[in-house]
This record gives sequence, C-alpha cells and structure tokens, in this order.
Amino acid sequence: VYIVLVIPQATIRFMAWLLTHTFYKVRVYGRANLPEEGPALLAPNHVTWLDGLLLVAVSPRPVRLIITESLVNNRWTRGLARIMGVIPIRSGPKAVRSAIDAAREALNNGELVCIFPEGRISHSGQLQTFKPGVLEITKGAEAGVIPVYLDELWGSIFTLRGGRLFWKWPTLSPRPVSIWFGPEIARPKTVYEIRNAVQALAAEAVTHRKQRTMVLPRLMIRKCRKAMFRWKIADSTDQSLTGGQLLLRSLILRRLLLREVLAKKAADEKYVGILLPPSNGAVVVNAAVTLAGRVACNLNYTVSADVMNKCIRKANIKHVLTSRRVMDRLDMKLDADVVLLEDLAPKVTKADKAVGAALAYATPAVAVDRILGLHRLQGDDELTVIFTSGSTGEPKGVVLTFHNLGTNVEAVEHAIKLNRQDILLGVVPFFHSLGYMVTLWCVLGLDIHCVYHYSPLDAQQVGQLARKWGATILIGTATFFRNYLRRCEPEDFARLEVAVAGAEKLPIPLCDAFEEKFGVRPIEGYGTTELSPLVSVNIPPSRSQSGEIDAKEGSVGRPIAGVAARIVDPETWEELPIDTPGMLLIKGPNVMKGYLHEPEKTADVIRDGWYTTGDIAKLDKHGFIEITGRISRFSKIGGEMVPHLNVEEAIQQFVQGGNQDEIIAVVTSAPCEKKGERLVVVHTPKMTHTPEEVVNHLRSLRLPNLWIPDADSFLEVEEIPVLGSGKLDIKRLSDVAKERFAAMA
Repeated sequence: VYIVLVIPQATIRFMAWLLTHTFYKVRVYGRANLPEEGPALLAPNHVTWLDGLLLVAVSPRPVRLIITESLVNNRWTRGLARIMGVIPIRSGPKAVRSAIDAAREALNNGELVCIFPEGRISHSGQLQTFKPGVLEITKGAEAGVIPVYLDELWGSIFTLRGGRLFWKWPTLSPRPVSIWFGPEIARPKTVYEIRNAVQALAAEAVTHRKQRTMVLPRLMIRKCRKAMFRWKIADSTDQSLTGGQLLLRSLILRRLLLREVLAKKAADEKYVGILLPPSNGAVVVNAAVTLAGRVACNLNYTVSADVMNKCIRKANIKHVLTSRRVMDRLDMKLDADVVLLEDLAPKVTKADKAVGAALAYATPAVAVDRILGLHRLQGDDELTVIFTSGSTGEPKGVVLTFHNLGTNVEAVEHAIKLNRQDILLGVVPFFHSLGYMVTLWCVLGLDIHCVYHYSPLDAQQVGQLARKWGATILIGTATFFRNYLRRCEPEDFARLEVAVAGAEKLPIPLCDAFEEKFGVRPIEGYGTTELSPLVSVNIPPSRSQSGEIDAKEGSVGRPIAGVAARIVDPETWEELPIDTPGMLLIKGPNVMKGYLHEPEKTADVIRDGWYTTGDIAKLDKHGFIEITGRISRFSKIGGEMVPHLNVEEAIQQFVQGGNQDEIIAVVTSAPCEKKGERLVVVHTPKMTHTPEEVVNHLRSLRLPNLWIPDADSFLEVEEIPVLGSGKLDIKRLSDVAKERFAAMA
C-alpha cells in the first residue's frame, strides 16, 4: 500500500507488465528507437482492446495514452486513468481540439504520448485510414513521431475477429506477441507519411516471424482432423472426401511415392512435377508431395510441349505425376519420367492402409509432425515453384516458401472473413499462383470447403456445380466472369456471397452486369506470382463489419495485413506523394524467395526487400491502390510514354457499350520508324464500329494526340488471345501486331 501511494504510476506499469506477460509471450524490437528522455508521439496500429496496456508495459518510460472518454468515465477506471495521465477524448470539434491541445502540452513538457491514428480497433487486421489528429498534435511541438506495429495479436480474444470482442476461445498457453518500434519521423508532413512508416514496419514484423510460424502441412493435418467426418473437398465427378479421408489418402500416396517413385532413381530429387487439373486427385497429389518433403511444381497444361519441357529442365524435374486421361488429351512428349497415378493404385498394400489410418485418425498431430519430419520444416523452406513467362515467353521459376504462402492464406482468411460454412468454387488451376494459394492451400489450411472443376472456361458445368454444392465464394478473372455472365443462370449462383477477380482489370460495366444477374457485386484484388500472389484486396460488402471505407471501386483494395506498398518515380526511384502515378513497389512476407537458379534476375526485381512489380499505380490517402498501367503496356511515342490501358478502356467503353460477354478490342504496339512505336488496336469481327469512328470518338474525349491510334493501325483477328490463367496473352498480341505492321516500320 505504501509503494502504491508513493509511486502509483510505476506500480501501475509493473502491474501492466505482470498482467500482459502472464497471458502473452512478448517480444520487443527496436526499443532503442524510444528516446531515453525528451518528447515523442507514438503512433501504433490498433488491433485489440489491450494495445495501450501492452505499450505501457514494455515502455521504459511512462506513456500518456489518448483514449476515448467512454472507456475511462466510470468510478473504477477514472482514478486509474488520472494516475496514468490518460488524455480522454470526447466527440465534438471543441472536445477534440481540447484533447489535441492537452497532448501537445504533454509533448512540450518532454513526455511520451500515444495516439491510435486509426481511431478505432481494426475489423480485419488491415491497417485502416489514419485520422489527421495525429499530425495536428505535432504542430507547435518539438517532437517526432515514432511508428509502432503490434504484431500477432489479430485473432486473439480481445480483437474484433468474427465481429465481436471476447467471443473467442483464449489460448491455453501464452500467446506470442511482437511489438516493433520504428525510427523516429522528425517532421512528418502528411498523415500518409506516418501510415506508410507503420505499414513498412508491419512488413518487417511479419517477415521476421517466418521461423516460428506453423508451416502449412502441419496446419493441414490439424484442419483435416477438425473436419474428420465432415466433407472437405469435392469435384465434378460427384465424389467428395471428408477431412479424414483427404488426410488418409495423402498419407498413403506419400508412402507410395517414397517407395515406388522417389526412392528408385531419385532419392535426392527435390522438385516433383504435377500435371493435373483442379480435382480431388490433384489436391491429394499436391498434399502427398509436400508431406514427402519435396517441392511441388504444378505444370501449365495450356502451354506448348517446348515451353513445358523448358520448365522441366529449369527445375531438373525427373518425375511428373499425372493421369492417363491428361496425357492422352495433351499428346506431348515430356523430358521426364511420366508417372501415371492409375499405375500406382494397385501397389497400395494393407500395411500402407493401416499406417495411413493410424496416422490420420489415431495419432496425435504433434506425433504425426515428428513421424513425418514436419517439425524440421522452417518458414523459409521452399514449398513450390510456379512457372511464369510474363510478357517474354521465356519461363521463369518463382520459388515460394512456406511463409510466403502461409501469410497469404492467413491474410485471405482475415480479409474475406472465411468460415466453416463457406464453400469455395475451385476453378483456378494450381499452376496459377492464385489457384495454388487459394483453391489449394486456403482449403487445406483453413476451415472451409471446396468443390473443384477442371476448367474455369466450362461455364455451364461450373454453374451446375455451384448450384449443386451451394458455392459461396468465387475466385477468378474478369474473363472467367464474362463467361459465367453469358452462360450461367441466376439460380446457379443463388448462394454466392463473394466474387473476387484478379489477374486483369475488372471493368465497372462488368460488375454492374454481374450484380444485376446474380445479385453479387464482384470486387477486385491484385497480386503477382512473385508475391505469392496476393498484395491487396477490397473487402466484399457481404463481409464488411466496420463503418470504415474498406472497399473502393476502381481500386484493387488496401494492402493485406503485413504488406507495404510504395510508389516511386520509375527513373529516379524517389518516393512520390499520394495520388501520383509511379512504379509500384511491394515489401512483405509474400515477396518470393527468388527466381529458380537465376540470382541476377532476382536482384533486378528485388531491392532492399522491395519487389518491383512493373505496374504503374497510385496510392490514395486511405491506402487504396489503383493500377493505372503496366510498364510493358506502355509505348514510347515521340519520346513520351503512352499507356495502353487508358486508351484500351476508352475504346472498350465505346465499342462494347453494355456488352460484357467478351473482350472485343485491346491495344498493343508495333515498331514505327518515324515515332519509335505506333499504337495498334487488335479487335474481333464483333466490333461493329469502323476504325474512323473509333478514332473520332477518342478525339471527342480530348485525349492527347499521341494517345490516338491511326485509322490504319487496326487489326482484325478471330479472337483475342488469352493465357490459361485468363489474362491477356501480351506476347502473342505484340507478335501479331509486329508481324502485321513490320513492313510499315
């Protein structure tokens, strides 16, 4: 009692330390960035009800918290708040101004002050908009701002995960928590600058915990156990598997592969090829390869034999796991031993079944981890290699780790708020990074179901499958959505709640048409293979739980939790202010390990942890990313950069109108002796307007002259070339244009 009366604040800080360190395993990074004396304003993210208490507990100096008055106005908390020097803030302009003045006075007195710039607890774990009050406090005060990031707290009992506080089971063991203090920002000019610093700190924090996060195959075992007797996956063959059956088959196939395939000629074989469309079998094969300690390489069955064999040679793949039906359909010669899964089935022994059943149903998960050697896996170990040709046609192997994919899976769950009632429509192939992450590992690593179909372009079958199983989540591309819009019935997507498009621009007219027919408005996300692939996503209206703006049409959403975005000048690499287009850089745990066996190409695109996307974009004050073009989709005409995407959108709006069934016209370029390059409009016979009419329309929009293609630069083709992923085939478009206009160069 004497100590409490003499040094009450120190006592309270000790009690805060004792309380937080009892229930949390707290790690502090960058504590040296907190000044030993003198003023500073702390600006942390806000994810739990206990954030302020944690900061008080780890700070070597007293911290004056700015807190909503309603939290400290009862008789139990009022005295405590007074001892701690809490600065209460009430609603209303005058009350807010009074709190800002009190905080500024505290800074001028040399104290530490903490404000949560988001103004409320996050509903998704993502960083929300920063309020201007954080900047107002520093005006007239000789104090810098210290960015703070509280990591690993999202999902705990005091967060809003699930929409409500306290309605979650607390963990039995102390929960790991990381608190990061960044370097001081001396004189921030904008709130955006402070938010950017906190976001960059988040990327560093989430990347740092890669060696102590549970890897995906271990998570898969636990999720399959939870769904032991409930269906987990199904496909268009009308077969379904429970979580227990999925785990059992994966374990049996693992034993078969190690005994019959990998042990014979290639015991040291690291990369294993998989050539299968989305299906129950493809899920089991991918899981088995990973459980066997090998790196799964899903091969793109839409490319030529030459390109596929380049991928096989690049990864030194010795075996390709596939089926007889796939090989009969492809009819190609592969530079590897082809292992037909049908030939392995008769080799399953009673011992395989008994051991598999014991591990799947009876052995504790921790013991299974050790028996399979999964406890030795680290976050930085390779999980997969995704082959991408980009716009060059020469395949590159993108090496993605357990932590790359694991943090992406976690971010999808947080942003889309997936739950055990959700049924995902798995149509994106596993050779595509979006398919590998969402339709494979989100299903294996989360409490959701999935129903698979081998082709995303088979719209009628996809629709029937969605209707039969009651699909609630659809992930795809704008090209796929156009196909469903044309060929599916409203009843097919009667239970659909979320439709997310990526890989290409999502036109607003397509959103309008899709919503009108199916009652669900698609939202857009963004990513690249090298980023595992998700970078940002808008929150679907059906899953939004906050009063904040968490979706912005025309943008690709905010960066997911733990990922930072930066816009720089493509030539000088200086950071650009908000709403200024420039090169988009991304940093975070989703950045690939590198290109397979190509360190020079890796170094070209990753600088100081920042990945250069090649996309031109801008960031707004709320943190939303808007893609305005791509470096490879620009032409240098008369010394100026002309964006294909802007011209293309103007043309499509004119020639397509309300018709969103398919793409009718796109823009590419060809060499031009006079101006360096010329714009070329590639279109299908369905374009009813003449080139002259299109050109006149563009002029009526007052576009710059260099942005307007010549009437003789229009090229008709039977159909617009697209890749198997649904993206435009930029290389083929360019080749077609160059071949046609080569003589005019």
